[in-house]
Amino acid sequence: MGAFHGMSLGSLSITSNNSMRESAGVSLDNVTFIPFNSTFNGMDTILYMEQLLTDTHSGVEKPAAIILETVQAEGGINIADTEWLRDLRQLCNDHDILLIIDDIQVGCGRVGSFFSFERAGIVPDMVVLSKSISGYGLPMSLLLLKPELDIWGPGEHNGTFRGNQLAFVAAKAALEFRDTVGLEAQVKEKEAFVQQFLREQIQTMDPLIAIRGLGLIWGIDVSHQGEAFAKEVATLCFKNGLIIERAGRNDTVIKIMPALTISLENLRKGCNIIKESMVQVSSTLVAL
Repeated sequence: MGAFHGMSLGSLSITSNNSMRESAGVSLDNVTFIPFNSTFNGMDTILYMEQLLTDTHSGVEKPAAIILETVQAEGGINIADTEWLRDLRQLCNDHDILLIIDDIQVGCGRVGSFFSFERAGIVPDMVVLSKSISGYGLPMSLLLLKPELDIWGPGEHNGTFRGNQLAFVAAKAALEFRDTVGLEAQVKEKEAFVQQFLREQIQTMDPLIAIRGLGLIWGIDVSHQGEAFAKEVATLCFKNGLIIERAGRNDTVIKIMPALTISLENLRKGCNIIKESMVQVSSTLVAL
């Protein structure tokens, strides 16, 4: 629940947003959605999954795999607890289920470490990478998998446009650049700035605002203000020179996801635009 994995038919089947799923035009079957993270309305979600797998009357067949984002990006910047991730890895081990991590948005250094799951000390069976892996937005994606899972014969799974040579060159350069400039340390430094800014400049505006994030992906949850408020803030940000997304249920989470290489000056400028826009929208609502 809260998952986003893409808009092609296969990836859409494991995406939870109802409005997006409607675009498929066909039934999206053979997927069971589970509450994300350790607790859901007071329920232990690992225990819930254990019950589904062991109860002969659960109505749920044992899955081939469990797939998740360790930080749900489109889902509203929801961060999985490290203990929950470790328990989920153990659950998969116990029941012979593959664990797949979708690191397309939050991998490649977005949370600091190259893979988003490193903080939990787990090893998935498969990892999906794309977007930033090519270094500069060129078309490229990778599926990393354990060797024993690679059952393809030579040439069995191929295609005319599978290898984009320029993207491979850019990806190699990006990986080298990451080490050369110490990008992980830079992300940690910028993370500290964003976290402090959001806590001191944004959250103090309204105690009901929730702040969530890691590395350089952060969310300002204004669900208590409603969708119209979040949309107006994003619109005003755009008028002031900042392109910003909304995510989460009813698009009420203002999503901060800058380039990892952004300068502190530009990062500060962008954060100030968000603050000024929120202040202006709030004052307009009060005036009304």
